[in-house]
Amino acid sequence: MLETGMNLAELIERGGIFASVKGNLPREALSSLVSMLPPLPSLPPDTLLEAVLEREALMPTGIGNGIAIPHPRNPLAATEGEQFTAIAFLEHPIDWNSLDGKKVDTLILIVSASAGQHLRTLSRINYFCRQEEFSLLLKNHAPLCELLHYIREAEKSWL
Repeated sequence: MLETGMNLAELIERGGIFASVKGNLPREALSSLVSMLPPLPSLPPDTLLEAVLEREALMPTGIGNGIAIPHPRNPLAATEGEQFTAIAFLEHPIDWNSLDGKKVDTLILIVSASAGQHLRTLSRINYFCRQEEFSLLLKNHAPLCELLHYIREAEKSWL
């Protein structure tokens, strides 16, 4: 479990999973995903999209194995209650300039309220993305309940 802030399962439960996200370029896929997210009182969708695209312009967030972790450079959520992590399964794989050269078919969007929460979330996502079972869940577009169960079981051992 995270020392402070929210655990990854809670963040994903809040952010949700989105299937068949359209787009042939990273910008298009990110725009599609942001338009699907529930509205946040303090974060207009265009502000979130601009911040994520700005970060992508600095360095693409494709980490390999078909996964990208787009996120704003700076915390954007006004409160802990607004932060979330959303998973998007793309309709078509996209060249994301990933470290391994593979096209991306899964996005894991992080929106945090603090730098500390962002780093903890990123660390947890990186850990899970190295786990074969979690990678298979993503590749098979597992439903939210299966992903959350897997993550919660792992997070229990971190207490």
